[in-house]
Amino acid sequence: MLRVEVHDASSTTWLRVEGRFVGAFAEDTKAMVVRCKLPSHLVVDLSELMFVDAEGEEVLLWLARIGAQFVANSCYSLDVCQRLHLPSFQESGSGRPRARREDACHKSG
Repeated sequence: MLRVEVHDASSTTWLRVEGRFVGAFAEDTKAMVVRCKLPSHLVVDLSELMFVDAEGEEVLLWLARIGAQFVANSCYSLDVCQRLHLPSFQESGSGRPRARREDACHKSG
């Protein structure tokens, strides 16, 4: 199951992804983004992401190519962002959380 919430701020659109970003769900999300007139700044919050498959990864990479930045505040979402080299969002006075790569998850190794 996937839930995608869209929140518009003055010059930023926030896309919050919760659940399993897979197959047709990921492609539907891409189609939604294509249909929408987005402002100059898109932030994708993956903090509640539970799983992503190869198709979902391709959509995330596409979002990065069109200029999206990503928030990752869980171990899994952090791993996805690091593995795919997705650009992290840095707060600029919007009041939204920023990605905390070093604090989100401690890997033992």
